[in-house]
Amino acid sequence: MPEFAGVSHVSLSVRDRNTSRDWYREVLGFEQFEESRTAEYEEWILVHPRNGMVLCLQQHGANRGEEFDPTRTGGDHLGLKVDRREELDEWSAWFRDNGVAHAPVVDEVYGSILTFKDPDRFQLEMFYRPNHP
Repeated sequence: MPEFAGVSHVSLSVRDRNTSRDWYREVLGFEQFEESRTAEYEEWILVHPRNGMVLCLQQHGANRGEEFDPTRTGGDHLGLKVDRREELDEWSAWFRDNGVAHAPVVDEVYGSILTFKDPDRFQLEMFYRPNHP
């Protein structure tokens, strides 16, 4: 079987690419990298300066403006890894201080999770697990 080198990017379909770009920039520290336009969509391409993650925010012309619904086929959530359990508490305080709706940190057998949602109600998680691969 051929191999792949890693994850190239994550692409989200959004209702308003400017609102989403600003939120990901202000809340998670992404920076705008490029812009792409096609007949079907307009897209901001963001990159995270510390970890190099590339996030694409596509606003499709056919988008009907509905919020994200994890019960429909497609993406469910995006988990972002942190290196220490204490970082979840730091993120929770950051979210609180910056008006980002989030749930309390939950410690489960498989790991510790801090969930929050973007402007389209897409769920994101800060996730910690000891010895995470």
